[in-house]
Amino acid sequence: MESRLKVLGHPVHPMLVMFPVALLVVGTLFDIVDTVGGPDFLGEVAYWNITVGLVGGLLAAAAGTFDLLAIPTGTRAKRVALTHAAANVAVILLFAAVWAVRLNADSRAAGGALIAIEVVGMAILGVSAWLGGELVDRLGVGVDREAGLDAPSSLRPPAATQRIGDVR
Repeated sequence: MESRLKVLGHPVHPMLVMFPVALLVVGTLFDIVDTVGGPDFLGEVAYWNITVGLVGGLLAAAAGTFDLLAIPTGTRAKRVALTHAAANVAVILLFAAVWAVRLNADSRAAGGALIAIEVVGMAILGVSAWLGGELVDRLGVGVDREAGLDAPSSLRPPAATQRIGDVR
């Protein structure tokens, strides 16, 4: 099933996903290092990683919604996609709660309970990332119909839109 939202022939959702995943993981790691005696600035950096990760996660979710809505109901792909989406919503909500607590706090450092929430969020994110891989690699969601080892460039127009006489 080909993605509905593309830029230069490539699906947008997978392009956006890497940023919030990386930012939330690094934010969690920085919070852990800060808590066990790392440099004081890591709590502040972790807070901003989480902030930008949440914004990126919302953008990735919006792009993913286009593909989710295009998956036919009653398919395994739809069930996996709904589980993937629900897991990602849970991750966003958990990290949004951590962010909200830290927003007006005297210190942006996380501490034990907030780090525990972040670690739970990371576990859910790991499951969701696996589900996303299952959607693309096993179920073909977001994959171009012409995909293959000798597929033409995504920057070339589809054969139907080429002018008569053009040479491939």
